[in-house]
Amino acid sequence: MEEIQTAQNAFAVALTIGLGVLAPSIGIGMIGKGAMDAIGRNPEAAGKIQGAMILSIAFAEAIAIYALVVALILKFV
Repeated sequence: MEEIQTAQNAFAVALTIGLGVLAPSIGIGMIGKGAMDAIGRNPEAAGKIQGAMILSIAFAEAIAIYALVVALILKFV
């Protein structure tokens, strides 16, 4: 019985981190694509676009970090 719970816990951890980073990774890709398109259309604004892009990527990455924290809590608690 203990082995089944261990396997279920491992599956829950893997599912949590797997699904938890899926949306942020897609979002980061879309942010990068949008920024590159904008810089291509208006190269003079590259500095302002890059700053906003980095900030947006940091916020999207924070969601993935939350998923990692939840997965670690599930793993060790």
